[in-house]
Amino acid sequence: MSESNLAATFLIGQSLLQSKLQRKIDGHLSLHGISFTEYQIMHHLANAHEQTMRRIELADCVGISASGVTRLLAPMEKNRIVEKRSNPRDARVSLVTLSHSGATLYQDASASFGHCAKTLASALSTKQLETLMALSSRLLIN
Repeated sequence: MSESNLAATFLIGQSLLQSKLQRKIDGHLSLHGISFTEYQIMHHLANAHEQTMRRIELADCVGISASGVTRLLAPMEKNRIVEKRSNPRDARVSLVTLSHSGATLYQDASASFGHCAKTLASALSTKQLETLMALSSRLLIN
């Protein structure tokens, strides 16, 4: 198989893997009324300084467009999972913070996510997971 065919086959396989993993994770998180993408938003906010990030930073962390993150955050704001916060230094910058109820939901959903992640990764050893993570991070740099 040529190098370009090998790369294409790899990317198609990774896309399928990502879709299947997301569906399984979404199924587990739906018990909490959230999607995997919403969980990722909550995860990044929970681990951010003061649980606050700019919308554009969130979009970059989750791998969606700025308008996509805005559409995603609207129902999260309505459900009081996240809150808007103004930036005292620059009114043009839109900040998002995890609400108190959002932090509680995140903690509850993290237990389900952790169980799901452990189950999905059970076919791999710790060393294999570490190798896979290292190789994947090299692809993200490009």
